[in-house]
Amino acid sequence: SGTRMRPLTDYTCKALVKLNGKALIDHTLDRLKTAGVKRAIVNVHTYADQLEAHLNARSGPMKIVISDEREALLETGGGVVKALPLLGQSPVLICNIDAVWIGFEPVLKGLMNAWNPEEMDELFLLSNKQASLGISSKGDFHLLPDGQIVRAGPKGADWYYAGVEIFKPSLAKPYRAEKFSRNRIWDETLRRKRAFGFALKGFWMHVGDPGALKAAEAVLHEVGE
Repeated sequence: SGTRMRPLTDYTCKALVKLNGKALIDHTLDRLKTAGVKRAIVNVHTYADQLEAHLNARSGPMKIVISDEREALLETGGGVVKALPLLGQSPVLICNIDAVWIGFEPVLKGLMNAWNPEEMDELFLLSNKQASLGISSKGDFHLLPDGQIVRAGPKGADWYYAGVEIFKPSLAKPYRAEKFSRNRIWDETLRRKRAFGFALKGFWMHVGDPGALKAAEAVLHEVGE
């Protein structure tokens, strides 16, 4: 619903809030296109008609399919369950539109190249706390030498989840299309020791509120992006 981005979301959805002159959703879709992604599923809820019109006006070869959540916002877990008929069987990228970064090398290509379905069920893009903006929590995960991740303890951890992961759709099949966080699925993957992390080589920005938006724009202007 974009409540933390108000007043910028009083008359539009968060996905259409502009960062450096371009809608957040376009930052995400353009990065996916550059990485070779041909098809994207976008879930819509608040100001869904506006978002659909914007997506329909995009040019280029990427096919965009809508997963409609107008009737009920299902959060990060339920939204994936609802979209299962559209996702197919192969691993997918799940992306938060408020995750933006400056990469020292191709980030999504690196993430995809690191994917090993024989040992991984989920592969999380991680950002070091010292190279992040727009978030002040104690950290989400510890990254182990073998690439596995474990949850942060009471003292925190060095790594944030950077809003992108590779995910096997079969993980969502046991769940109902109801409102729940994907953290529930993550806990099961972590328990099975099938959750891994990929360290982002660059600077990550969580654009979750107007203050973070302004800070991210200042960074992008500074580096000329």
